[in-house]
Amino acid sequence: MTAISYQLYCSRNFPPLADTLSMLAAAGFKEVEGFGGLYGDAAGLRAMLDASGLRMPTGHFGLSQIEDQRAEMLKAATTLGMSAVIVPYVMPDDRPTDARGWAAFGQRLVEAGKPFQDAGFAFGWHNHDFEFAKTDSDLLPIELIADAGADMKIELDIGWVVRAGHDPVRWVNKLGSKIIAAHVKDIAPKGENADEDGWADVGHGTIDWKPIMAALDGVGCGRIVLEHDNPKDHKRFATRSLASAMTF
Repeated sequence: MTAISYQLYCSRNFPPLADTLSMLAAAGFKEVEGFGGLYGDAAGLRAMLDASGLRMPTGHFGLSQIEDQRAEMLKAATTLGMSAVIVPYVMPDDRPTDARGWAAFGQRLVEAGKPFQDAGFAFGWHNHDFEFAKTDSDLLPIELIADAGADMKIELDIGWVVRAGHDPVRWVNKLGSKIIAAHVKDIAPKGENADEDGWADVGHGTIDWKPIMAALDGVGCGRIVLEHDNPKDHKRFATRSLASAMTF
């Protein structure tokens, strides 16, 4: 059975966090995914999760966090009961400009992730659209990252794959068992939801989820994470999106 999680970044503009966790639990969520700004008091966060009956099996960590604050982030991931540590982004000025650079970046991720893998965590990368831009070779950045190490995992963000102009089913099948989880994020019809950066509640946008979910199931992806980068109402997003996801 596929687990359904909620990326807490969606609710960053709706404090306090304790109220968000209570709302999500009441909506029917059992899992949430963390992000880098939440780990300053991991014990306190764990207590809030426990009080709400929620788990945090996966978390996003900035590359600088896992490289420069390794001990603290290892402790945070352990305290929170995570099974997977995922790096979600690299700033535009720090992005490689050619295939060789992306291959080197992949190796940097492998080295940064090794202490976490040695501690028992799965480790991977979460994509946006820039990993699907052409390079000076036949390989795209997403491929160069995925191929950087045998144990390198991918959390495939379906919404960004579609925004990049690619077929998500093709990429699910191509990446296969590399996919540790999938971000399920919908796109509004053209010209709509401009005040929400063009995103939509899951199941209320333009993406056809049935074949994508079938493909994810086919490659053994056991977790989807619902996400909206800028919802006006996070409760609306959470409740409507969970209701949709339950029908996939």
